[in-house]
Amino acid sequence: MISSNLLHGPNVRLTALTPNDLATIARWYQNADFLRLCDALPAYPKTEETLAQWLEERHKATDTFLFAVRLLDSDDLIGYIELDGILWSHQVGWMSIAIGNSQNWGKGYGYEAMQLALRFAFDELNLHRVQLTVFSYNERAIALYEKLGFQREGVYREFIQRDGRRYDMYLYGLLRREWKAHI
Repeated sequence: MISSNLLHGPNVRLTALTPNDLATIARWYQNADFLRLCDALPAYPKTEETLAQWLEERHKATDTFLFAVRLLDSDDLIGYIELDGILWSHQVGWMSIAIGNSQNWGKGYGYEAMQLALRFAFDELNLHRVQLTVFSYNERAIALYEKLGFQREGVYREFIQRDGRRYDMYLYGLLRREWKAHI
């Protein structure tokens, strides 16, 4: 039977990310703590114009699926999730997630959004493998990925420098059969 809830969970849903969402995302991109969790680049604020270019590039790409994460009851934008760098001939793609405001952290929204995106990746896109990277200091994200069944497959030792200290970056992967066994 075909699922009518492919992009809807009990608390969040995945929708298209639109130019109307950019003001909210630009506010997140003013927060260095948020930026340091999401990107290896220096924590530098981004404008709506810069984000508009980013969004346009994502919409044009044939190897990228970008979703807004919205609360089901209010439709508020709380984050985004992306499948990108998809190698169609190998059925492999990268995943990333960002939940913007810290008041939405630790409530299970990221877990639910990742479950929806993984179902999309494996059932709709027919991917065999989804992979991601995470900085060793992002313990909340590491716990989330491991709860979802991702396996730590590699370490980029002392990959990133933050505040005068070096941190590793981990590579995690999840195969379709592992995901199916986990759900």
